[in-house]
Amino acid sequence: MRMPSPKQTLAKAEMDMTPMIDMTFQLIAFFMVLLNFAETEQDARIKLPSSELAKPPEVALESPLVLQLTKDDKVIFGGELLPISGLGQPLSREKRFLELNGVDPKEATIVIRADGDAKTGVVQEVMQLCQENDFEIFALRAKQELAEEEP
Repeated sequence: MRMPSPKQTLAKAEMDMTPMIDMTFQLIAFFMVLLNFAETEQDARIKLPSSELAKPPEVALESPLVLQLTKDDKVIFGGELLPISGLGQPLSREKRFLELNGVDPKEATIVIRADGDAKTGVVQEVMQLCQENDFEIFALRAKQELAEEEP
């Protein structure tokens, strides 16, 4: 006579995903801290002038357009190095893009990062080209120079 064999149950192997999810969130947090979005529009060729009056913006700008003026009277816009005379068409294209997205160009901010050796008249010429394309709000960038404490 045979004895009935006990039923064999197979244990299901389940993987604990908690450590993997935890590591994923740690990596996301690490790269968020490492990445500085404010510097993505900066070009190393532009050496900003220093000023004691310079201060960081209090709030993030909505619809900023960054124009970087080199010391040899060229403009870096959208990754392209353009002569000032060639800036009209890209500005017109940006104006149309903003309008198609329901943004009034008069509400967009033009951020001008001019090299410390750039001529003032050239900065004014760039601003005039922007105004001809209905851009009216400007922010000029400079390095913040800490005031020396008096003894």
